[in-house]
Amino acid sequence: MNRFSTTGVPRVMLAAIPAAVMLFALSQGASAQALADQSLEDRLNTLMRVVDEQQKQINSLEQQVTNLEMSQRGKGAPGYGAPSDNGTVAEQPGADGLPVPLPPLAQVNPGTPAPGSGTGTATGVPVNPPTPDNSTSSGTNSGTSGSTAGGLPGATDGSGSVGQTQKAAQPVRTQSEDAVVQSQQHTPLFDHKLTFDWGISDTYYDRRQLQLSGFLALDAIFLGNINLGETKSHQVMADLDTRYGISDRLSVDLDVPYIYRHSNFIVGGAGGAASQVSDASANSSDIGDINFGLYYEILKETNSLPDLVGSLRIKTPSGSSPFGIKLQQVDADNTNLVAPSKLPTGTGFWNVTAGLSVLKTYDPVVLFGSLSYTYNIARSFADISSVIGQTEPATVKLGDVIQFGGGAALAFSDKDSASVSYTMALEPESQTKAPGGSYSKVPGSETTAAALTFGLNHVVNKHLTINGSVSVGLTPDTPNFVVGVRFPYTF
Repeated sequence: MNRFSTTGVPRVMLAAIPAAVMLFALSQGASAQALADQSLEDRLNTLMRVVDEQQKQINSLEQQVTNLEMSQRGKGAPGYGAPSDNGTVAEQPGADGLPVPLPPLAQVNPGTPAPGSGTGTATGVPVNPPTPDNSTSSGTNSGTSGSTAGGLPGATDGSGSVGQTQKAAQPVRTQSEDAVVQSQQHTPLFDHKLTFDWGISDTYYDRRQLQLSGFLALDAIFLGNINLGETKSHQVMADLDTRYGISDRLSVDLDVPYIYRHSNFIVGGAGGAASQVSDASANSSDIGDINFGLYYEILKETNSLPDLVGSLRIKTPSGSSPFGIKLQQVDADNTNLVAPSKLPTGTGFWNVTAGLSVLKTYDPVVLFGSLSYTYNIARSFADISSVIGQTEPATVKLGDVIQFGGGAALAFSDKDSASVSYTMALEPESQTKAPGGSYSKVPGSETTAAALTFGLNHVVNKHLTINGSVSVGLTPDTPNFVVGVRFPYTF
């Protein structure tokens, strides 16, 4: 007897008959008629084949999703099921990156290929779906009709393939990489986030210079004292930088520094002997130059494009000016030793800085660079002389500064990263102008400052990050070193 006859059908197959009959009854008219014309044996064969093929498809799709997830890690592409840029997931089927539900079995004629499928299966789902090799490195495809990201069938959105959406999506950064973005681009993470960034730093200078006190005889012989002067200076600055993201592309910040300065002046010539030295110290503390800025994200980082941020900063002369501070003799036994009566905490000028910063994530490496131009606005002072009893009004124009630099950061865990960067600033000579006169250059005022900076970032939690840095000066116009630590807290 045939094993599929009604008298010898196994119990499992008999139990499946009511389910099959119910599915056939709910099908559309043409499909129901096609099923009704088939024998019970053909129906059972069709049902078993469809169930078997669908099970294979489910296993294959699950494996593909796993493979795609693994292949996209480290390439900056969002994983399947990850939220979109605005933090929400579209409500249409397949928007979360997972395949849409398979169509009901009864809606496809058994044994007839689905239109355009060319597979010959009852469900229209390919028996051998495309492998992950068909997808690109960014998890996208060509966006042709009926195809999806990673070759997953049916996972389309309302306007095209999910791959097209993912192609323009921001790469997912780790917490440590986000810390690098904030520390290098000096911006919040936009999206209406408020950040309080408090930091403290110590800048150290050690300068030695030859001091001559005398005159030249016969234009060749120097008569007088030759002394070596040395200045050691510490500048401790604590500042609070408040940042706010107005939109997903625009943010503003306000930085208020407070500065303490201590300088020690050491000069030979005490008692008329060049080998005898004496020293003097000066201290000052006051608010520094308050500055504020505007940041605009020109390009959002994608799998092929970097993050590009433009900035415009304005610095105010709120700190004490260095002009008009008088030098006074502090040691009656050493006429060579003179020191300022106080130390400045600002530059005394308004300036405007326009800059561009670029950043690209190649997980776990982040590359960054910057270019800026600072325009110093000329300002008139009632007195720029450092000689006691002398007044010299003048207009001073500092040289405009061009600064550029770049570096790389390595995220060696989800919470920790290290960075190294190089920065150079070029400033031409300053100029002064007496009332009614013309500008003349100040000899020796041209500077070239270069520094190498090493940083370490640690993410404490989703709100707090610790950023430490050590900067080493590479030219005489640069501080010997700058050591600092910052604590940005994002709400």
